Order: sequence, then structure tokens, then C-alpha cells
Amino acid sequence: MSRIGRMPITLPKGVTFEQKGSAITVKGSKGSLTQTFHPHMSVQLDDGVLSVKRASESREDRALHGLTRALLNNMVIGVSDGFKKILRIEGVGYRAAVNGKRLELSVGYSHPVYFDPPADVAFEVEDRSKTIIITGIDKQVVGEISAQIRKKRPPEPYKGKGIRYDGEYVRRKAGKAGKV
Repeated sequence: MSRIGRMPITLPKGVTFEQKGSAITVKGSKGSLTQTFHPHMSVQLDDGVLSVKRASESREDRALHGLTRALLNNMVIGVSDGFKKILRIEGVGYRAAVNGKRLELSVGYSHPVYFDPPADVAFEVEDRSKTIIITGIDKQVVGEISAQIRKKRPPEPYKGKGIRYDGEYVRRKAGKAGKV
């Protein structure tokens, strides 16, 4: 039995769960998320605790058991607390700004780079235009948009300039040796 799939999910106060066929909707204070799961997986609600059961012991069902539970748990956490990714900008002249809802990056190109946030995602810029905070209710969307932002100028190993995740360690290389 899947160790992750067996774990129960407790619904926090204010979070509601609704199931129509294989589509599950979770609503909370931050918003609502809907996702369709495999029909072999069944989700049951007992006294504010969700549990995921599988139909058989086939290889596919065993793989889907933990996945379904993890996705459902991410939905519950997203609508109650939300998710956040923090990006740091390193480099002279590199900066970020929020104009309306749109994120504007100046990261060494001849033109600014713009990012429009998807639904339920918000950008914040702090620490003198060097920290970007991406918040949202869908963990997958928040991770994807932060990866797209980082991809515009990933950190380079010689000077360390670029956009990196908070806490990311960039292994630095020595430059070329000077002439003797």
C-alpha cells in the first residue's frame, strides 16, 4: 500500500469538498480549485477527513494512489493557505517592478521583459527591486510561472548574476588565470 496514499487529509475550517463523478472541487477562503482524477481512485469524506482508496492492486492503480492523494492535499493547502515562491535577483542593474498586475524585469537585455500573471497568481517585489514573491492557490501554476521567470536569466557560475530561487546555491567557478 502506498505510504503517501494511505495518509488522511484533514480539511481545515472553511474548506468544503464536493465530488461529481471523477471531478473534485475544493473551495476555501482563497478561492476554489477543480481537478479531474482517474476513475479508479475513490475519495471519501468522513468527519472532515478525506481518504483516497484504489480499486485494485494493479501497477497503474498503485502509482495513481499516491499521486491522487498528493494532488488533493495540494488543492486543500492551496485554497486554505496558498503557495509562495521567492526569487532573488543578483547583478548590477538587474531589477524587477510590478506595473499594475504585470511584472517587469530588467535583466541585462536591451528591452524589459514582461510577465502577465495567470488567474489567481499575484506578483510582489520587495527589497529594493531584488526580491520577487509569487503567490497563488495552485502549486503547479506558481511553480511553472516561477520557472519561466528564472529561465529568462538563470544564474551564471562565474559572477553569480541572474535570477535564482530563494536558498538556491549556485556553485561558482574560478575565472581564467591571469597572465604571468
